[in-house]
Amino acid sequence: MLIALTGTPGTGKSTVSDELAKRGYQVIRANDTISPYIIEEDEDRKAHIIDTERWCEEFPLHEGIIEGHLTHLLPATHIVVLRCRPDILKSRLLARGYHVEKVSENVEAELLDVVLIEAMEEHTPEMIYEIDATDMTVTGVADMIEGIINGDVPPGHGMVDWLAVCTDLL
Repeated sequence: MLIALTGTPGTGKSTVSDELAKRGYQVIRANDTISPYIIEEDEDRKAHIIDTERWCEEFPLHEGIIEGHLTHLLPATHIVVLRCRPDILKSRLLARGYHVEKVSENVEAELLDVVLIEAMEEHTPEMIYEIDATDMTVTGVADMIEGIINGDVPPGHGMVDWLAVCTDLL
């Protein structure tokens, strides 16, 4: 079983992955696997341009959890998409020192469900689990992912509608 833990930057993937690793799960950081696939540096956006097609084709399948904002593109057995209310996400990214344009880009991606839509384009609905982690504790999110691993949590997505609650960000 390979769990892809994905979401817009700032939704809690790394923090939840740290908790899952403490619980004994094997966690792979996507960022630790992409360096051979970087084809360009986008200096304006302070981001790597990655050959995601080649990365996905050559990614060695593992048992465990692969964490990163592109992992929904991998041939995983379960896709867990973490979500975070955009106003909270904006605060988190600004606190990390993200450039204002990068913050706006990521908040817009979260508002428009970009990661979820990409996951839906790559995988069948019964593989996708959407979690609104905005008001959840790290422990609560990790517990929910353990429930997914154990088969106790059914798949589900499409419950989050940020446009209905965050119109002031538009």
